Amino acid sequence: MLLEILKEFLQSTGFAVITYKEVIMLCISFVLLYLAIKKEYEPLLLVPIAFGMLLANLPLGGLMDPPIVEVVERSGILVPETKQVGGLLYYLYQGVKLGIYPPLIFLGVGAMTDFGPLIANPRSILLGAAAQFGIFLTFIGAILLGFTGPEAASIGIIGGADGPTALYLTSRLAPHLLGPIAVAAYSYMALVPIIQPPIMKALTTKEERQTVMEQLRPVSKKEKIIFPIMVTVLVSLLLPSAAPLIGMLMMGNLLRESGVVDRLSNTAQNELVNIITIFLGTTVGATANAQTFLSPSTLKIILLGLIAFSLGTAAGVLFGKIMYKTSKGKVNPLIGAAGVSAVPMAARVVQKVGQEENPRNFLLMHAMGPNVAGVIGSAVAAGLLLMFFG
Repeated sequence: MLLEILKEFLQSTGFAVITYKEVIMLCISFVLLYLAIKKEYEPLLLVPIAFGMLLANLPLGGLMDPPIVEVVERSGILVPETKQVGGLLYYLYQGVKLGIYPPLIFLGVGAMTDFGPLIANPRSILLGAAAQFGIFLTFIGAILLGFTGPEAASIGIIGGADGPTALYLTSRLAPHLLGPIAVAAYSYMALVPIIQPPIMKALTTKEERQTVMEQLRPVSKKEKIIFPIMVTVLVSLLLPSAAPLIGMLMMGNLLRESGVVDRLSNTAQNELVNIITIFLGTTVGATANAQTFLSPSTLKIILLGLIAFSLGTAAGVLFGKIMYKTSKGKVNPLIGAAGVSAVPMAARVVQKVGQEENPRNFLLMHAMGPNVAGVIGSAVAAGLLLMFFG
């Protein structure tokens, strides 16, 4: 009797039904947790994503199971009856599926971002635009590899190094690819300090990297208030599909710069963005289950994502070299690498590489111009792709 009870207990546990694919996914989640905790690669993003992946691949947990509703007849009337309520993460995931979380993240990003460097040097928006080149080239590559237009658009947007934008576009165009695209997008964001420096050094000379740039002009409060309003109106009229992302980004920035709603600005920067990051990261990680993640298409997506990000970085640096030539050596081409929208990590990488070459180099604020331009550029690119394939 005792042996039968013990046998039944073991058969009811996850150990009895776990598959080798789920074991592989658990190992991947462990690696991501290691990178986040030990190496401190974007821990605010990778910890919830990795733990969500872990939860989704523990069998019988049912955290991502949808509700099951059957229609039954009672007293001659058909009524719905809930057979299974559904898992916790399934309901939290609706914020991703419905495109709610990414714009709210943009609200927080806008509240935390100073657009002053971009306003002080409007030319830097060209560097942000150039860095989006990787998105469209990778889109073409994905088409050639057999992905559909909407799938290729979702893969290409990884090149913008903007997780919320990638999630927003993928949830609209190719929700079945959300797991691998999210993991690829956020992983490459976390690996910016490793991926970018070799590309930056390969495409520039030592003389170019040593270039010291002049201090940016002061930006008035009036300019900082007008800028988010003007950008929202112009971009939303030109590309309505980009309005949710651009609108929330600029609203957050207006809360910051207006100076009259400090409580709202502080909430957007702290409590709101932290809560949404937990929900977003955990549920996105939970979409990476073994059945959908471990497939040849996933490997293609991860490879294409790396290519997209690398091409975006390279395009930004090459355009920076053009500005270096046209300005007669007044623009350090390294700042072009910050045109990808991994704010503010890409700008910090530019600062680090620049100071390694010349201790008098202080490129952080100069790099923040292309960096925030990249955020706007990736949102515009997503709106453009959504307009064509949505």
